[in-house]
Amino acid sequence: MGETTAAIEVREIGSFFAAGRMVRLEGLPLRERVSTPGGPVYRDDPNGEIVAGQMYVQFVRLMQPLGAGPLLMWHGGGMTGASWETTPDGRPGWQTFFLRAGFDTYISDAVERGRASWAPYPQVYPQAPYFRTAREAWEDTFRFGPKGSWHADPARRQTYPGLRFPVQSFEAFLAASVPRWGCNDVLTQSAYDALIARIDPAAIVLAHSQAGNFALTCALNAPERVRAVICFDPSGAPDPAHANAERVKDVPHLFVWGDNWRENDFWRGSRPASERWRDALCEAGCDVTRIDLPERGIAGNSHVLMGDSNSDEIAGLVLEWMSSRGLVHGDR
Repeated sequence: MGETTAAIEVREIGSFFAAGRMVRLEGLPLRERVSTPGGPVYRDDPNGEIVAGQMYVQFVRLMQPLGAGPLLMWHGGGMTGASWETTPDGRPGWQTFFLRAGFDTYISDAVERGRASWAPYPQVYPQAPYFRTAREAWEDTFRFGPKGSWHADPARRQTYPGLRFPVQSFEAFLAASVPRWGCNDVLTQSAYDALIARIDPAAIVLAHSQAGNFALTCALNAPERVRAVICFDPSGAPDPAHANAERVKDVPHLFVWGDNWRENDFWRGSRPASERWRDALCEAGCDVTRIDLPERGIAGNSHVLMGDSNSDEIAGLVLEWMSSRGLVHGDR
């Protein structure tokens, strides 16, 4: 069997929930509920205790892991851990790639996303959730095409020249979007910190977009628990005016950037924060690597680097970087 189809020897597959706290709901009216079609009507009392702020984590542990630590894979805003599992057009995702490379993987659904569930608004979350539209995904967040390029008719959509995202699978990609709240950063950071504290040995964190800020902050909060931080198109970062980069000077950092961000209002406004933090890390003596894919002659990548047609090539660059830092032991 070839390298890409060789069997993966798995020791254990499982899941758990990190963080979460008991909160009490009060003053809500009774409701009538039918549990199954044709079933009886029940009087439901929604008042009482529930758990909120928890994160879902799925792990796959190998029989003979080769990574210096497990690989924690954290998704972007309005997404879930499914973004690491399979590409929108059905190819094996980065979870499979890095399992084959010898890493135990831990894939999270962050607070309020996917299997982490969510809590009621406005009783627990003070704001209503956001739902991502197709136009926002196409033109703004994921950089598939410039302003005015989205259309509900697939035949009338326009892309950036040479775009590597498989646009024939855009509907499948959009179906994986989930609602998000803009008021849960503290809960989400607490859940990621709790996950980092729970994992042994110290972990390598691979984060996309919104999760980049959480990953960089986790390293600041517990540098002894993080072996390396790898950020793909991070949408934010700690502020060097308020965070001490010297705390993580012994934690290698890798920043990977896709294409077509200069034409995009959202990313022109978001990217400088990450680059300021990168510069602060460099000044503190941290081992920092920046890979700008177009500068390396790799053009056309969207914000969904793990779903683009050359996703394995990008994962290979990351694996090479990890190997050069002693984060992979031996060869498969």
